[in-house]
Amino acid sequence: MTLLPTTEQALELAEIAADARDYVAASRAENTTRAYRTGWAQFARWCDEHGVTPLPASAETVAFYMADLAKTAKPATIDLRLAAISAAHRAAGHDSPTKEEAVRLVRRGVRRTLGTAQRRVRPVTVPELRHDVRGARHRPGRMSGSGAPPVGICWRASPERTGRPRRADLTEGPDGLTVHLRRSKTDQESAGRRVGIPYGSNLATCPVRAWRAWLEASEIAEGPAFRSVDRHGHIGTTRLSAQAVALVLKRHAVRIGIDPGEVAGHSLRAGLATSAAEAGVPERVIADQTGHRGTVMLRRYIREGSLFRENAASAVGL
Repeated sequence: MTLLPTTEQALELAEIAADARDYVAASRAENTTRAYRTGWAQFARWCDEHGVTPLPASAETVAFYMADLAKTAKPATIDLRLAAISAAHRAAGHDSPTKEEAVRLVRRGVRRTLGTAQRRVRPVTVPELRHDVRGARHRPGRMSGSGAPPVGICWRASPERTGRPRRADLTEGPDGLTVHLRRSKTDQESAGRRVGIPYGSNLATCPVRAWRAWLEASEIAEGPAFRSVDRHGHIGTTRLSAQAVALVLKRHAVRIGIDPGEVAGHSLRAGLATSAAEAGVPERVIADQTGHRGTVMLRRYIREGSLFRENAASAVGL
């Protein structure tokens, strides 16, 4: 015999259920949740247009959707849509149709037909950064209106790091800056870690001096350490977004002759890895600084940075 809960118990259970939903939402990164939501909405719209049921969807429906999507989308986008469909079915208590053989076969065929090579952003290296800084005109005591803090300090960290730290998370010492990263893409459980940013050997690109100049001009004493700047030189109150860093970097790229379509906010992190590899820095040390957990992407940058430094052809006397 099952006893019905009292009103008080029912309210308590409702609060616990709400907490559980919040924890489920927090189990995924914000960007992942947003991507799943968008992907599911687009799949549901496609199903509505074609008169089929999105939830639960049949394997045939998902396979047809993939084939139609492949006309305009890349394999990486299709995989993201499949992940969104799978997550929505699991959340609703249904088996995921993406595991069915019909879906697997279509996915395999799409990947073989379209290829799986992903677009990689162009690293912004140290020489390019110096060239960019020499061409910039920053008047003391006033923001340039470029939309972000000096690109020199942003180069030392990825957009996710640049935007999130608060003023109290950065401390200056005799060796440079120490940044407390509370959370990042590779640290979704918020364990946090500390990253050291040493003084640069070049005054124009030294990140520590760039940080001092930013503090002096912005007069930020608390709250987000990095914030947007409008075209009138007014500093915002909310943290700088990854999109803002990318837009500023694209404008800087144009000035030094780089195609803005080849760069993104991630070009800063990639540039650090590539330039460090060119300087002979070991892989482990580069990974500690950039926060790369896996080695596949990091080794791509290292190979590019070591392309001529460790080259068999250069040693045979051609």
